[in-house]
Amino acid sequence: MAEVSKEKQERAYEAIEIAKKTGKLKKGVNEVTKCVEKGQAKLVVIADDVNPKEILMHLPLLCEEKKIPCINVGSKEELGAAAGLGLATSAVAIVQEGESRHIIKELSLS
Repeated sequence: MAEVSKEKQERAYEAIEIAKKTGKLKKGVNEVTKCVEKGQAKLVVIADDVNPKEILMHLPLLCEEKKIPCINVGSKEELGAAAGLGLATSAVAIVQEGESRHIIKELSLS
């Protein structure tokens, strides 16, 4: 996947933090995969530091197929923290945007 700018990564974390409070999130590869397959995800965020990489390889392709924006971020620890978890997570999907709608729109256009 293409390198994502630091600014775009920060906006993705921000969208997750806002959606956590005002919308709805799905966390973890299995949950995220299910909601992408059903076309429910508005934005998918994947951590780059997941090992083995095969765990997540299907998600960007699935997102592309379903026309869902997919963004890679640096760390699963930061992703877990943005999602309000006390632990790292490899993938998060925003299912209901809440007040993060404008950020998601901005990210999907860039």
